[in-house]
Amino acid sequence: MSETSKQYDAVVAKCQSLFVNKMSDYGSAWRILRLPSLTDQIFIKAQRIRSLQQNDVRKVDEDEVSEFIGIINYCVMALVQLKKGVVEQPDMNTEEATELYDHNIAITKQLMLDKNHDYGEAWRDMRVSSLTDLILQKLLRVKQIEDNAGKTIVSEGIDANYQDMINYAIFAMIHLGEGK
Repeated sequence: MSETSKQYDAVVAKCQSLFVNKMSDYGSAWRILRLPSLTDQIFIKAQRIRSLQQNDVRKVDEDEVSEFIGIINYCVMALVQLKKGVVEQPDMNTEEATELYDHNIAITKQLMLDKNHDYGEAWRDMRVSSLTDLILQKLLRVKQIEDNAGKTIVSEGIDANYQDMINYAIFAMIHLGEGK
């Protein structure tokens, strides 16, 4: 499991680097996005990954990895929005955003470590296409919860679904890095 932890951290470092660079370019404009808007952005990225996995012809020069990075970063943004709320104007500097990024990733990584302990790293035997499908399933669940004004009867909340999507996307990137 220590190898998984190192691989996880390497993927997160790549994602966070892009997040910080985009904060430098755009500031925290993403802070105005409501949760359904973030969910839809993640959905678009997951659908594109599925399309790339199913189609031989690509008309845009971006691969699955860049889309998985987008999923991870948008999920972190969604977790921040869940806690801090949506604002009318960008209100966050890069340092604060990076601290919140680190905080949410630390909680999400601990969840992964706990589940990996219980499931015996079963994800290692999964295909990237299956991880993509699981992300899409989680997105459909989140959309339903959003349509129900955040209320659930027996299901986990939106935050747990975003965390699972982050972990599935990181697993997919680990697989892609290993050439699977």
